[in-house]
Amino acid sequence: MRTYNEYVNILDRNIRDFFEEAVRLNDFMAANPELGGEEFQASSRMVKTLEDLGFTVEYPFAGIETAFRGVLGTGRSPVVAIMVEYDALPEIGHACGHCLHGSMSLLAAAGLAELMKEIDGTLWVVGTPAEETNGAKVAMVEKGVFDGVSLAMMIHCNSRDSFVRYSCLALEPVRFTFRGKTAHAAGAPWEGLNALNGLQLLFHAVDMLRQHVKPDVRMHGIIREGGTAPNIVPEKASADFYFRSEERKYLNEILEKVFDCARGAALATGTEVSWEIFETSFDNMAPNEPAEVMMEEVYRELGIPLSSSPGPMGSSDVGNVSHVCPAIQPMLAILDRQVAAHTREFADAVTSPMGYEALEKGGRALGRAALKAFLDASLRERMQSSLVENS
Repeated sequence: MRTYNEYVNILDRNIRDFFEEAVRLNDFMAANPELGGEEFQASSRMVKTLEDLGFTVEYPFAGIETAFRGVLGTGRSPVVAIMVEYDALPEIGHACGHCLHGSMSLLAAAGLAELMKEIDGTLWVVGTPAEETNGAKVAMVEKGVFDGVSLAMMIHCNSRDSFVRYSCLALEPVRFTFRGKTAHAAGAPWEGLNALNGLQLLFHAVDMLRQHVKPDVRMHGIIREGGTAPNIVPEKASADFYFRSEERKYLNEILEKVFDCARGAALATGTEVSWEIFETSFDNMAPNEPAEVMMEEVYRELGIPLSSSPGPMGSSDVGNVSHVCPAIQPMLAILDRQVAAHTREFADAVTSPMGYEALEKGGRALGRAALKAFLDASLRERMQSSLVENS
């Protein structure tokens, strides 16, 4: 078997040869953004690319129309899964960088394809659509897709800072619906039960609850429905909330308090309240110290400046993956200044010179990390032990 450095030399050569194709893939997706669940052009182009590289591809995959899984290697363990994102946002396109870091994953696959003829293991390239909405990774976790995987990973675009120790918040999306009784708001308001009043009390109660939760908790919502006309007492009002925390266990405790707030608001206004989960729930990111240390070594090998993690960054379906197999999602800078994601400026960066530089480095980083996982049985054992401890 070759040494790690010998494999890296071949990996880098293959990445150089495939780089322009990866740029074209990125630019195509940037020019043709598709929303979650509608990524038919992006997924079909990626599938064709993987097939050309020699992967056996299942598409659609896991019962999801725009998901796929490419497989190459012996079919035996260890299994390394490189995840791919490619959904865009309404109106502002790839303002989270999915076209760019999705192309990084394909670039890494191209770099590794030739090597999988010699490596005793299996490489997966898993297309995971709809990260911005329902999070296909959650459904895949529930179906056992990632069970037994030695390492699942992807890189996510960031603005100014590159770091490995990404963390995210557990998320529960809850829709509350209050129901009351209509009446003429001027002629006989005493005949009505105002559902909007119940909903307003819920917002106030949640605001008051903020004083008594840990600093990592986030609670925010919008009113979906608040009545039909000012002269009709609203009989129905509803709102969508996101509740988040660094730990799922603590989030569940907070949710019970929130549900008590809803019950109290209904009691105070004489209305009735119900609630439901209206989108996919995301788990927090379970840290994996051995995997993170390994990827930090890779970043240093490539001369990527390492910044400290700023702490939890929103919520992501990769968190769910991290509870069933060792998983990491390092961040890689595509700008030389701080720019918020989900902005037009961030969307422009995916086709900038610095974005293309990040594309190449990200592909090399993922390829190196996969090699380390394949070649180092001790690393795999330590990553698995960390999974057991932290999930």
